[in-house]
Amino acid sequence: MSTFSIFLILILIIAFLLVVVIMVQNPKGGGLSSSFGGGGSQQIGGVKQTSDFLDKSTWVLATALLALILLSNVTIMDGGASDSKLLNEGSSTPVENNIPETNLPPMED
Repeated sequence: MSTFSIFLILILIIAFLLVVVIMVQNPKGGGLSSSFGGGGSQQIGGVKQTSDFLDKSTWVLATALLALILLSNVTIMDGGASDSKLLNEGSSTPVENNIPETNLPPMED
């Protein structure tokens, strides 16, 4: 398994987790934190900690996703450099015409 494949799997997992964490939140103050019985000013049942956890986990997952995307880009660039080196070595020889001949009659207008 290549390094890029590992990065791709990790990116997909983190993207899925990020979608789940964002969907649990409610922009109007509801969501998971409101289902524990806390009101606007009440902090019963750890509602404040739930909101803080969801907020921090969103930032951590988004940062990890960005870092993995950048690292996977570096692995693509490294892989591309080795491919271009192989192509440059073979570029001194002329390219042959590899079009197969057919026995079809010529087309008339």
